[in-house]
Amino acid sequence: MQCYFDNSATTKPLNSVVKAMVKALTENYGNPSSSHKIGDDAANLLESSRKSLAKALYCREDEIFFTSGGTESNNIAIFGAVEALKRKGKRIVTTSIEHPSVSKCIDRLSEQGYDVVKLPVDEYGAVKEEDLFPAITKDTILVSLAYVNSEVGSVQPIKAAAKAIKSANAPAMLHVDAVQAFGKIKVKPSLLGADLISVSAHKVHGPKGVGALYVKKGTRLVPYVLGGGHEGNIRSGTQGVPGIAGFSAAVDEIKEDEIKQNYEKVKLLKKKLLAELKDLDNLVENSGKESIPYILNISLIGLPSEVLKNYLSEHGVYVSTGSACSRGQRSVILTEMGLSNERIDSAIRISFSRFNTEKEVLYLAKMIKQANNTLRKVKL
Repeated sequence: MQCYFDNSATTKPLNSVVKAMVKALTENYGNPSSSHKIGDDAANLLESSRKSLAKALYCREDEIFFTSGGTESNNIAIFGAVEALKRKGKRIVTTSIEHPSVSKCIDRLSEQGYDVVKLPVDEYGAVKEEDLFPAITKDTILVSLAYVNSEVGSVQPIKAAAKAIKSANAPAMLHVDAVQAFGKIKVKPSLLGADLISVSAHKVHGPKGVGALYVKKGTRLVPYVLGGGHEGNIRSGTQGVPGIAGFSAAVDEIKEDEIKQNYEKVKLLKKKLLAELKDLDNLVENSGKESIPYILNISLIGLPSEVLKNYLSEHGVYVSTGSACSRGQRSVILTEMGLSNERIDSAIRISFSRFNTEKEVLYLAKMIKQANNTLRKVKL
């Protein structure tokens, strides 16, 4: 039996996604900027895909700009916003546990002289709302937060950040990295108060290499990727229509009325797994009660995470030892949460999708218990 529980790293593309991409590659293969029928066909597919994503994000079609993925969306948003607002202030507010595609951008800006505030998180990876208000001052030009953390599933107070910006009368744009949230919980810019939102296709059963950036109407970004002025001059470069068509197909299967149903289903799967593992005396749950159920981070104290991950992999179960974007390093996120090295070094991330089953969860639990019993007897 094979069980995939690394859905925060990537997801299996849907059959409809593959079909849409093949059709785009073989039939709508034109350059969408070309002024002939084949180009027009590709352009029409591009715009229908934009319409699908706009519907899923509850926004206007002209607020959606396609990119090569979450990393590029984050880079474009951060550097574009800061460049646009640099004459209005020097402060940037973020957290200490952001994805590298955010944290490394902001570190670069810090080196350039910007005043960067990295808010601490609690033992479950969440920022305290009360810390946002003193941090966001009238000279703040950017606030960048991940809606859902990729390693522990903590949910950040995005609405409170928007309120803090308004309270401080700051010119700041609010950027939300929603890569781990989109498709799992409702992501609606007007409710969040966000100016910029990053999303990625391969986290929602779409293809790798494509994402999007929501830019609130009237928001000015200085272009970061220069060229022919594609995507409203937000992201130049010929659009990858096959990938975008695949993204659209994946988004079309995210039904608004099913998001809550899927959430509750995954919540039950997570509960079932923890119930099956409750008798393990070395088990510690690192994800908090308020984390989304799609991401569960646990430690089996005394059992190195790499050893456990490899054992599970050999038995057809696939989990992660942390973010796939920081492979081979001790988790910055768990460190910032104040966890001990022993707990960090034995941590694994189990990330669910809406397609996981109870049968798979039972097999996962069985293999974790088997690994724990077997490997703890061996001197590691």
